Amino acid sequence: MTTTKRGGSAGPVGGDGQTSRRPTRHGGRGLPADPPLARELLDGLAEAVLTTDAAGRVTLVNARAVELLPEIVAGVELSGCAVAALARAVRDGTAVFEAQHHGRHLRGARRQLAGNRYAWYVRDVTEEHARTDALLAERSRTAFLAQAGSRLGLSLHRDQTLRTTVTLAVPYLADAAVALLRPPAPAEPHPRFTRYADDEPAPVTGVADEELTDFVPDLGAAFDGDLGEPTPWPDADVAGLTALLPPSFGRPGAALVSTMRGPGGPAGALLLVRRAGRADFDSRDRELAREFATRAGAALAAAELYGEQAHLARVLQTSLLPPELPVVPGVRMAGGYRSAGDTLRIGGDFYEVFPHPRGALFALGDVSGKGVGAAVLTGRVRQSLQTLRLVEQRPLELIHLLNRTLFDAPDAARRSQLTTLLLGWMEHGPTGVDLRIAGGGHPAPLLVTAAGSVTDVPVGGMPVGALTDARFTEVRVHLDPGDLLLAYTDGVTEASGGPAHAEKFGERRLRGALAAAAGLPPAALVDRLLQVVDEWVGGQAPDDIAMLAVCASTPA
Repeated sequence: MTTTKRGGSAGPVGGDGQTSRRPTRHGGRGLPADPPLARELLDGLAEAVLTTDAAGRVTLVNARAVELLPEIVAGVELSGCAVAALARAVRDGTAVFEAQHHGRHLRGARRQLAGNRYAWYVRDVTEEHARTDALLAERSRTAFLAQAGSRLGLSLHRDQTLRTTVTLAVPYLADAAVALLRPPAPAEPHPRFTRYADDEPAPVTGVADEELTDFVPDLGAAFDGDLGEPTPWPDADVAGLTALLPPSFGRPGAALVSTMRGPGGPAGALLLVRRAGRADFDSRDRELAREFATRAGAALAAAELYGEQAHLARVLQTSLLPPELPVVPGVRMAGGYRSAGDTLRIGGDFYEVFPHPRGALFALGDVSGKGVGAAVLTGRVRQSLQTLRLVEQRPLELIHLLNRTLFDAPDAARRSQLTTLLLGWMEHGPTGVDLRIAGGGHPAPLLVTAAGSVTDVPVGGMPVGALTDARFTEVRVHLDPGDLLLAYTDGVTEASGGPAHAEKFGERRLRGALAAAAGLPPAALVDRLLQVVDEWVGGQAPDDIAMLAVCASTPA
């Protein structure tokens, strides 16, 4: 039988006949009725917990709050506490805050409790922020190096590479950057520099004092490639840098020097300077500066190599470009030339005219291949002709001598290149011009009469440099006044213009263009032919082209 007490309610009865007490239940979750246990649970939280009453006074502070917010104790009005960001959030009714407090980064959020009371939960997010900052910094460094690599890789000129280097470094790495080239020789002890500062409109160049290495620490070691990890200089050691910096820069703060190292050794040094008041170079800054300087050095070395190659190409180009044609009595001449791509203007097609008292000796040839390799053999053939013509001027005998000369060269056994060639002797007479032409496997020249007819002048023969016992032939041609002989290379007839003109220009079109231009002076006729071929190939010659037009002058 169950007994009910007056004024109370009966609870469940246990097995011993006693009424058992259950913890109060809220929201379906059991809450401890033991205050010490509740306190122990609160103190075990990783978050700081503060509670306030309806008046805004602190009523509870857990152990973590004591560590993070030692100024806040029970009874303090939170709106006037020593943590300014938290106090401001309370006054403004804001539910979150962030603050730097005692060197830690704190983030808090508010939750409303019953009875107009509040609880603030505060977390220490210092490490989280540090990881985020480190990730963002690493992404920024990676993006900087990617941009640097891209922009430095686009420059193939030394001065442009130096300007790009110093402008990239400012302001990301420093407030001023100075790229110093290693002195080329003891006879030139003054290093050249390129400088850019954040208050300058553009990079400037100059020559540094030869004592620069005396007052710039590690600069000599950087020039020699003996500098390891870049080491920043303290503020007291950088006063000597003022000579390298713009007058408006003021007193330098921290400075750092790194070797610009290329594949062949040190190319120079990169000097980074920060203004006084900016943070010193930390370990990550030093590592980034070293990597950037290395990339700049590689780009500078590539630019130096390109400059040397471009200089050699210009020298080679000067020696291989067609010469100005001499004045030959009774003869009018004109030449035309295009190299494949028309970039360096050097290739394997050529023509030469050597005057003599009674007329001239001419040559037009085509070395197999393209580019520098063909140009080298072209130079050898032309130089050999320059020499051999002094002892032999008969075309057939001269072409035999040239063939023997090419095979006598030390690398003849290793050569796979050969030359097609026309050698002609012209002599002006009372009725026009007489020519003797020796052929070495070259396309037949075309004879254009004053009346407009176009005919072949079959020469034949075998290419020069193909066989030691090659056979060559010779023909004789007479040009009446107004007649014209055109010698050309196969770059004319084999020119094709891609999808628009996939077929070759061909001899039929060449004959038609010659017939249409009959009667024009040689220079005008050659220009017209080059224009027609250029239009056919769309301005991009796939092969070298050379032409030589010889015309008998009309008597005055």
